[in-house]
Amino acid sequence: MAGSEEQPLATSKTPSSSEKLDKAFSWAIPEELGISPDALRLRLDFHHQAVEMTFFEGETVTSKIVSAMDVAHALARELSFGSGLLPPGAIWWRNTRSGTVVALYVEKHIRQVALQTDIKKAPRRYKIPMPGLIFLCQPGIPPWVFAVKNKPKKETDIVYRAPLANIHANGRSCAGTHKFPARLEDMVESFFTSFFSATADLHNRSKQFPENVVHLWEFLNGKKKYPLADLVDHGTISDLMNMGMD
Repeated sequence: MAGSEEQPLATSKTPSSSEKLDKAFSWAIPEELGISPDALRLRLDFHHQAVEMTFFEGETVTSKIVSAMDVAHALARELSFGSGLLPPGAIWWRNTRSGTVVALYVEKHIRQVALQTDIKKAPRRYKIPMPGLIFLCQPGIPPWVFAVKNKPKKETDIVYRAPLANIHANGRSCAGTHKFPARLEDMVESFFTSFFSATADLHNRSKQFPENVVHLWEFLNGKKKYPLADLVDHGTISDLMNMGMD
């Protein structure tokens, strides 16, 4: 309208991050509930590179930087957990980011294994002696498999590569289409009843037959004792206890 002054447009202010935080921490129990106020005593702020702990004592507020690990340990003191009954042959267990891992020791024994070389043909079968074996097991997940000369007694004991097919260089087994059981006590039998493949990595499982571990199977077929001197070093028991399982 002529002669009238322009009115300023209404604007809205977007609250800053600090204002949002202040509002979040000013929350209180509704008075109508009749519950006494619960004063804030401590607050943890997790930043990208640090954790800040703030104490509230009356009118006094103090802050300091703490480590995330210290926070985790402090909270873990309130937890109580155990292994429960462990399956036969269990020699240790530990908690990892991917869940609980149980190590099973299998004594030296004679084992029948089946090697699938052609899907249109029956598998080759071998009856061979095995060294002691360690299976690192999680329910329903392909195990990690290693060899040992004797049952481990200390963390510095040597661990060897398992003289088997279907196992990666780091010890993790390859399941293919095989489904592993949820019961850990069934894991070893499930592993050996699955067909091994001749197309997987078969190298460096034997000193005498470094190119192909199947040649070792052919050599051992029908024999009673595994040649422990033929085992190929992998690491130590300590390495197995502390390695990542992701």
